[in-house]
Amino acid sequence: MYARFCRLRGHNAIYVCGTDEYGTATETKALEEGLTPQAICDKYHAIHKRIYEWFDISFDKFGRTTTPQQTEIAQQIFLELEKNGWSSEAEVEQLYCEKCQRFLADRFVEGTCPDPACAYDDARGDQCDKCGKLVNATELVNPKCKLCKSSPVVRLSKHLFLDLQKLQPELAAWFEKQSVKGEWSDNAINITEAWLKLGLKPRCITRDLKWGTPVPKLGFEDKVFYVWFDAPIGYISITACYTPEWKQWWKNPENVELVQFMGKDNVPFHCVIFPSTLMAADKNNTLLHHVSCTEYLQYEGSKFSKSRGTGVFGDDAVSTGIPSEVWRYYMLYNRPETSDTVFLWEDFAAKNNSELLANLGNFVNRTLAFIHSKCGNVVPPFKLLPSDEQFIGEISALKGEYIDLLEHVKLKDALKTAMAISKKSNQFMQDNQPWSLFKTDRERCNTILYLSVNLISTLAVLLEPYMPSLTQKINAQLHQQLAPEGVLDARDPETRKFQLLLQPGHVLGTPAPLFRKIEDSEIAALRVRFGGAPAAKKKGEPFPLNLILATVTEARDHEAAPHLFVLTLRTDESEEVATKSKLVCVGHRQVVAGLRPHYEAKDLVGKTLALLVNIKPSNFKGVRSEGMLLTAVKGKSLGLLTVDAANVSKVQVGATCMAEDCSPAYKANFDVKNELKKLDLVTRGESGVVCFGSAQLVVQGKDGSQAPVVGEGVGEGAKIQ
Repeated sequence: MYARFCRLRGHNAIYVCGTDEYGTATETKALEEGLTPQAICDKYHAIHKRIYEWFDISFDKFGRTTTPQQTEIAQQIFLELEKNGWSSEAEVEQLYCEKCQRFLADRFVEGTCPDPACAYDDARGDQCDKCGKLVNATELVNPKCKLCKSSPVVRLSKHLFLDLQKLQPELAAWFEKQSVKGEWSDNAINITEAWLKLGLKPRCITRDLKWGTPVPKLGFEDKVFYVWFDAPIGYISITACYTPEWKQWWKNPENVELVQFMGKDNVPFHCVIFPSTLMAADKNNTLLHHVSCTEYLQYEGSKFSKSRGTGVFGDDAVSTGIPSEVWRYYMLYNRPETSDTVFLWEDFAAKNNSELLANLGNFVNRTLAFIHSKCGNVVPPFKLLPSDEQFIGEISALKGEYIDLLEHVKLKDALKTAMAISKKSNQFMQDNQPWSLFKTDRERCNTILYLSVNLISTLAVLLEPYMPSLTQKINAQLHQQLAPEGVLDARDPETRKFQLLLQPGHVLGTPAPLFRKIEDSEIAALRVRFGGAPAAKKKGEPFPLNLILATVTEARDHEAAPHLFVLTLRTDESEEVATKSKLVCVGHRQVVAGLRPHYEAKDLVGKTLALLVNIKPSNFKGVRSEGMLLTAVKGKSLGLLTVDAANVSKVQVGATCMAEDCSPAYKANFDVKNELKKLDLVTRGESGVVCFGSAQLVVQGKDGSQAPVVGEGVGEGAKIQ
C-alpha cells in the first residue's frame, strides 16, 4: 500500500519481499509432507505468490532466499564482518537426539518455557510464542525431540557468533538518532530499547543443519547460517535478482531510505540483529530509516490458529467470494498500529455495507447514473459560486492532510481521511439535491454534477493505494486514463489541491454498482466455516451478574489510598433491598473504585454506569464498598460500562442490565475474583457493545425499547473485568 503511494508521489521506489526458505521450519514441513525441502519451498512460494497477486500487492519483485544471489551476498557479508573482527567461535551445549542421531535445531525442540512467570508448555527451542521471549533450546524445561518425542541429551558443538555486545555502543548511538529521525512506531522503539537496556550478548549465527546457506569457513563445512541471520539478507539478494544495480539501493545510505513493515515479534531481528550485521560488514550499507510495526490482530476475541482452523488466512479470503478490495479496506482500516485489534465478522460486514456500499459506492453510482441518464453521459458545464470555492478549499485541505499522513506512514489515519472526503462528497450531493435542481435551476444542477464527478476522480486517486482494483473500476466508469505514477507528484504543489481534471464535454464510461451488500446469512455461514464464533447463548441460559444502572452523585479521593475513589451512586433501590443488603443509605450505594489513574473525580459525577450489586460488601482501608463498577479493558485502555449518550435519556436509574434471551441466576456474594474471568464477557463492534458470548447486554428503556450496554471508549475486543 505504501509502495503504491510512493509511486503516486513520483518517488523512485522499489518494493521487494519474498519467502525465506531455509531453516528448520522448512525441514519440518518437508518431513510432514514427505517432500524434499526444495520441493516444499517451490510449492509454498507459488501459493504465496498467487495469494498476494489476488490481494493486488504490487511487489516489484517477490523473490525467495534459495537463490545463488542469496548464497553469494550472505557469504560475502559474513566474510566482511569476520574480517572486521565482529565474529567469534565458541563451543555450545546443544541438544542431540540419540534416536534420530542428529543435533536438534531450535525448532526441532519443544518444551516448557523456562520463565517461571510464563511456564508455557508448548514453547519452541528458539522462542516462546506466549511470552514472546527468545530462548535457547537447552533452557527449555523437559525438552522433547519434535521428530520422535524422545528426550535429547546435551552435547558440545562448535559455532560462530556475531559479537553484538561489542557492536552495542555503535548500534545504540545509531538507534537513538535514527528512531527519532525516521519516526519509528512506538512499539518498535520500546522493544529495541528493552533489548539494549538488557545488554546485547553474542548471537549464534550458525546451525547444525543441511538446508541453508553454507558457511564459507574452514571447519564449519557441515553447518549453515541461522535463518534469522540469513533471512533479512534476503531483502538485498531479492533486490539483486530484480536489478543488477542493486548496490545503488543497498550501498547508498545518503540517498536511499529503507522503510520496513512487520509485526512486533519481528522487531528484534530487523531493528537489532540485521542493522548490527550490516554495520559490522560495511559502514556504507543502507540501514533502516523507518519501521512501521503492528501489534496483534485477534480473531473474534481469540487467537488466529491455522492448526485449530480458527480465523481467516490468505487462501481462505480468496475462497469467500468477497472481492479483494473489501478485504484490503477492512484490514487496513483495522490495522493494529498502536494496540491489538480484533477481526469481527459483524464489523467486517458493517464496514462493507455502511462505509463502502452506502457511503462511497452510493455517491459514485448515483452521480454517474444521473449524468448518464440526464446529461447524455457527458461532464456538464459549470459556474462556480463563492460557496463552491470554499468547498473546494475544504477538500484541498483534506487531500493535503491525506498526503502528509502517508508521507509519515500513518496508513490508517490517511484511509480515514480519504473516507472523510467521500462522506463530505456524499453530503454535498445530498445537501444540493441535483435531482431537484434539474427541474428548477439547470445551471446550478450542472455545477453540482461537475464538482461531484471530479470528487469521484479525486477519490479514485486517493484510494488507489488502498483498493487498486476499485480505482480501476472507477476509472473505467469515468473513462479516465490516469497513470498512478506521479499523479500526486511531490514536486508539484498543485497536486495537494482538489484538481478539476474532468472538464465539460468529457465522455464518461458506463456506470455500474461498485459494491454489493454482505447479508447476515452470509456472515453467519462464514463464522461457522472459519470457527472462532462465540458460543451462542440458548434462550433462558442463566446470567449470574446482577447489574443495575446507577448514577454517580458524588466522587472524592480515598484519603488512605492514592489510586482509589469513594463514590456515591443513586440506585433508587427500595427500603426492603437496603435492609436486606444492609446498605448505609436507602436508594444509594457507596462504592470504592480504583479509577484514579484513569478518570478525574469531576468527570465521574453525573455518569450513569452499570453497577454489580450481588457481591459481598468489602472494606478498603477503612471505607465500606457496597458494589463494584465493572470495566472494559483492552491493552492500556479502560472504560466503564454505561449506556451510550443517545440512549441515556431512554433508561432509568435502577434498571437491570441483562444478557438478551438469558434468565437471571444471581448468586448471592458472587465471587468476582475467581468467577468473573470465567465468563465470556467482551466488547464487540466499534461502539464496544458488551456481549455475554453472542448475547448483547441490554437495558429495557422507558418506552419498551432496548439500549445496549457499552464499554466507554474502548471499541471492540475489550475484556470485562
